[in-house]
Amino acid sequence: MKYLPLNSAIFIQNRKRFIERMDKNSIAIFNSNDEMPANGDSLHTFKQNSDLFWLTGIEQADTMLVLFPDNPDVKYREVLVLTRPNEMKEKWNGHLLRTQEATAISGIKTIIWLDTLDPLLQPWIHLTDTIFLNSNENDRKASLLMARDYRYAAEMKERYPLHNYKRSAKILKELRAIKTALEVEVTQKAIDITDTTFRSLLKFIKPGVMEYEIEAEIMHSFLSQRASGEAYGSIIASGDRARTLHYIENNQECKDGEMLLMDFGALYGNYAADLTRTIPVNGKFSKRQKVVYNACLHLHHFAASILKPGISIVNYTEKVGDEASIIFQKIGLLKKSDLKNEDADNRAYRKYLYHGISHHLGIDVHDLGTKTEPIKAGMLFTIEPGIYIEEEKMGVRIENNFWITKTGNKDLMKNIPITVEQIEGLMRK
Repeated sequence: MKYLPLNSAIFIQNRKRFIERMDKNSIAIFNSNDEMPANGDSLHTFKQNSDLFWLTGIEQADTMLVLFPDNPDVKYREVLVLTRPNEMKEKWNGHLLRTQEATAISGIKTIIWLDTLDPLLQPWIHLTDTIFLNSNENDRKASLLMARDYRYAAEMKERYPLHNYKRSAKILKELRAIKTALEVEVTQKAIDITDTTFRSLLKFIKPGVMEYEIEAEIMHSFLSQRASGEAYGSIIASGDRARTLHYIENNQECKDGEMLLMDFGALYGNYAADLTRTIPVNGKFSKRQKVVYNACLHLHHFAASILKPGISIVNYTEKVGDEASIIFQKIGLLKKSDLKNEDADNRAYRKYLYHGISHHLGIDVHDLGTKTEPIKAGMLFTIEPGIYIEEEKMGVRIENNFWITKTGNKDLMKNIPITVEQIEGLMRK
């Protein structure tokens, strides 16, 4: 890992929160992700199962966690399972964690090797009534791949068919949505790295620069600040390409007179930052660009004023849509007749703002959380309204990250330049 060691209290606290939700006389088992093949004999870069990392802080493949809070043997109430270090394997692939190192990261005192697990696990299972097994239940997941979590669940049900089985994911969806102060500290580090990077880009960007050169500057800045890299594929979209929400080709020239939409964020300690800024390539917004940009900034501030405990994402989005309808009239995108005759399921403003306003943020960029239930203190969200005008070949989006408090929210990106004057001032320098 490139980042400095995280506070093990993060994971100790997370496990405590999960254990408090477990049934009496139950056991919970978590698996790491698979190492995924690419082509030939190569593998994709390993990405740890987000739930397992949230509970342990361990990024190593072939890791397991067993939680059995009612185990008669106190020593085995929390067990971290690792691959036994092998001299030859380490010569090829690098260092494997030793027990002291794993304890320092996770706060778990009992570490066992994977090849010793089976004879220990069976008597533990026999003592329990309920087995919690994990699964990737992110609502945005589209993959039909039979991942390790599901293969392991099928194996356990075949071996122990008479136990009661429950889904850890249902608990984790609620717990992971509420960020502790310790988790926000790590997120703030990712945000600060992203802030530094954005400020350096304002000095670098000028007419004629290529989108991929900007992407390269982002990666250089991230890695030089000990980030693991990008939290997601950076979107560097100049001119009309800014209307493509997930534009990732990043292979065109940024031209004089265009605006440049940049959506990027650092990954630090496996926690993600998610920033979007739209700037003038030549350092000066045109009159029309300034009007559209300030309209988007108004929507951003309006959304921030109502994103607080008690409102649901559905209702919040509807209210932002109401405000967008008003603002889009003021800047000449909509007429009163467009609103009068709009379809309730496809409102008129959606022609120019066709994505959600906010999403949960955390270990996953699109983190776990609900859309329909009331927002709670501790949740972490993006706020990212946009305005996309096909007729003017223009796209603007402005995005910050907000931690929900008991009475409102805290803008974790409040120090990152956001106004027309701030952006133009820094680009002049």
